[in-house]
Amino acid sequence: MEEYNQIIQLIALSMGVAWASGINLYAAILTLGIAGATGNIELPPGLQVLSDPMVIGAAGLMYGVEFFADKIPGVDTGWDMIHTFVRVPAGVLLAAGSVGDLSSAAGITAGILGGGMALTTHSAKAGTRALINTSPEPFSNWTASILEDIAVFSGLWMALNQPLLFIILLIVFILLMVWLLPKLWRGIKTVFTALKRFFTKFYA
Repeated sequence: MEEYNQIIQLIALSMGVAWASGINLYAAILTLGIAGATGNIELPPGLQVLSDPMVIGAAGLMYGVEFFADKIPGVDTGWDMIHTFVRVPAGVLLAAGSVGDLSSAAGITAGILGGGMALTTHSAKAGTRALINTSPEPFSNWTASILEDIAVFSGLWMALNQPLLFIILLIVFILLMVWLLPKLWRGIKTVFTALKRFFTKFYA
């Protein structure tokens, strides 16, 4: 039974950090780092570096930058585009670090799955924000950004304290994304097609 619980905890933590990194990487690192540094949780060896004050400070600084950038229409989409090359690789490393390292079979497996999870959540966030930005008012961006931060903090708490429940909800999330992402990207394609027509007509 104890071995079963350990497996559940490892799955929840590795996929939880990857899931969270795709939404807000810096919030995820900050949460784990502070929790580890204060002794509220015992981070696995591969993630103990997150509790280093330098890492916490850097994550806190970048979280502050993202907190404001994420609430400005248009800027948030550009920020998400740049962070495609940050959140996904970080999801790989965090997931691998949760179970060991990338030199082990478990680490490679966790890294592959973690990268896919981070890409899924990042795509959902970036796609949703692109559609939200079709509305000129900023309140929808603020609401979405705050809800995303709350989801990261509460999701990581659940992964650490209620791992089985987190895994169940994560499976529901994956099924929802399988259904939602194609529709989301069709909507984005429609938006960009309309913008292309507008600018073509404007500069013609």
